[in-house]
Amino acid sequence: MNTIPVWIDCDPGVDDAAALVLADRLPELELLGISTVAGNAPLSLTTENALKICDLTGTDCPVYPGADKPLLREYEYGESFHGRDGLGGAKLPAPRRKAEIIPAWDALYEQAKTCGGKLELITLGPLTNIAIALAEHPDLPDYLHRIVLMGGSATRGNCTPSAEFNIHADPEAAQVVFRSSVPKVMCGLEVTEQAFLTKQELDLLRTHESAMCRFFYEATPELLRKNMAVGQGGWCVHDACPVLYCAKPELFSGREAGVFVETQSELTFGKTVTDLYSDKKFDTKNAFVVLEIDRNAFRDVLLTTIQAY
Repeated sequence: MNTIPVWIDCDPGVDDAAALVLADRLPELELLGISTVAGNAPLSLTTENALKICDLTGTDCPVYPGADKPLLREYEYGESFHGRDGLGGAKLPAPRRKAEIIPAWDALYEQAKTCGGKLELITLGPLTNIAIALAEHPDLPDYLHRIVLMGGSATRGNCTPSAEFNIHADPEAAQVVFRSSVPKVMCGLEVTEQAFLTKQELDLLRTHESAMCRFFYEATPELLRKNMAVGQGGWCVHDACPVLYCAKPELFSGREAGVFVETQSELTFGKTVTDLYSDKKFDTKNAFVVLEIDRNAFRDVLLTTIQAY
């Protein structure tokens, strides 16, 4: 089987951890690099968390620190959802190795060139690193096959009534990415809120004694409570969606659309404005917006992967 080379830009985050586990184990993918950004936690913690998760999976994939704040705005800590440590309070040993010295945007560029246009860039957090990479390396679009991102929504928000967290955290960076020439797939709230595990499904992890199962069982109770408090069916594993989309696109459906980001309005700041449900269309359809997932297949793949460690 020919594997798909992928790079993950992330801000771990418990659902980032699930995404990294999938990227490590799904046979369709080859994880070549991880970059970190401030988002669910400050950069120092997201980098440390990425290294801890690599230790947990047993991968020696290099980890490159990126931006510690948005392009133009102050950083807003996402601890209200993932906890102060970013990992829901679950305890993992200190990482066995250090992060790389090369900045994330430069490392991404070099890897993209090495892959000769075949690299799939998966983004799971604010898009600051990617906007910097595009600015620092104007020919980067020539070397990326696609950007598959978790973020945005065609209809609503989760950190404000109109904006999803990753886009709201750095809307100027998101606008740079959406205006770039790189093909884009947007896994927004419409699909990621369908990608959940119920309490009963999470309880299945109790029957396995591995460190991996124990981590997810300890990390998810508060996330599960918060998701269900707002009417979700369980713990929404948002960041697993773009990874699974790269490996198994047949589990998803969606539509081409024009997508741009609001950076000025107070009420709709950070909103991904799409023309999916509008009579008036943008001149350009610049993204494929994922709208549905086979939830049962998602559950089976994720639980089987976690339990395999």
